[in-house]
Amino acid sequence: MDRAQKADLVAELKSTFAESGVVVVTRNLGLTVAQSTALRVKMREAGASYRVSKNTLARIATEGTPYTAINDLLVGPTALSTSADPVAAAKVVVEFAKTNDKLEIVGGAMGDTVLDVNGVKALATLPSLDELRAKIIGLVSAPATKIAQVLQAPGGQVARVLGAYAAKTDA
Repeated sequence: MDRAQKADLVAELKSTFAESGVVVVTRNLGLTVAQSTALRVKMREAGASYRVSKNTLARIATEGTPYTAINDLLVGPTALSTSADPVAAAKVVVEFAKTNDKLEIVGGAMGDTVLDVNGVKALATLPSLDELRAKIIGLVSAPATKIAQVLQAPGGQVARVLGAYAAKTDA
């Protein structure tokens, strides 16, 4: 890799860090190509990314970003999982690590906040941003639905009484 390619990679990593809500650092302990591809596919489906990069280039890319704290975690064969949604990358990595012992979670960061292994696992248990939005919409729309049901109930009762009275007079 020549100097220009390294500069391009550092610029790409820096923009990735700027757009990310979370960065999870994992250690690759012998993942096969098929396992790595499966992990990347799951990441893409969740709106996250998984990339292996040189630790020195990743350290250079973290300069000037909130993720400078992960530099201590960048030792050995590491990979970076990133996502704009603070939960997506952590969720996929934790689920994959449960089924595959060759992927070790080292830690991560959410902006300036450094996460250890337990912090990443705790983050993975939280609902995603889309799930939270759906819950909020449900909570906001529930009172309006209940008001509509209450207002319709008396009219429905009157209609049923009239219907029963009409059926009785016809018989």
